[in-house]
Amino acid sequence: MRTRTLLLTLAAALLAGILGVVASVAVLGPGPLLRSRLGTVLVGLMDQRRRGELALGTPLPSMILPDASGVPHALPHAGRATLVNYWATWCGPCREEMPLLDRFASAQSGPAAVDVVGIALDDVAPVRAYLAELPVHFTILIEAPAENDSSTRAGNQTGILPFSVLVDARGRIVARRYGAFQDAADLRDWAEKAK
Repeated sequence: MRTRTLLLTLAAALLAGILGVVASVAVLGPGPLLRSRLGTVLVGLMDQRRRGELALGTPLPSMILPDASGVPHALPHAGRATLVNYWATWCGPCREEMPLLDRFASAQSGPAAVDVVGIALDDVAPVRAYLAELPVHFTILIEAPAENDSSTRAGNQTGILPFSVLVDARGRIVARRYGAFQDAADLRDWAEKAK
């Protein structure tokens, strides 16, 4: 009887812990969990098992993607550091992060500026609707989500959104980030890695 009570208590505690993690990810997105000590260890283990991913310091391959109007744009930008942010209209943390990225992009000027480019892993129609509702002042490109899309090749083997890649002025990947930026200082500090 005592063993059974202990097992039920342990099972209830385990279930409560799992539900807490699920609720946290549902409300805040995966970013805070992935930046925790445990998340850092797990991402590190995943990094060791990835295949076909570009290593830090490797040039981001050239790509041409259309914007919401169908106009093609080339990446990376020659001679400019670029923050590439992968997002989707159905992603709550992505939508919440968009105004922060827009303010950051608007504040960038001069030769040391960091360009911001959003790549929506989405269909054209919902992206157009989102941009009509909440316009941004940086380039938004569209790519159909696929098993080997540019997000995956740049290091997003888990499919977590938002996912950001920082490319220096020479076109090399210098940092990756899973999850949304918390505030302007968090975003600014991360973007400093491109210099």
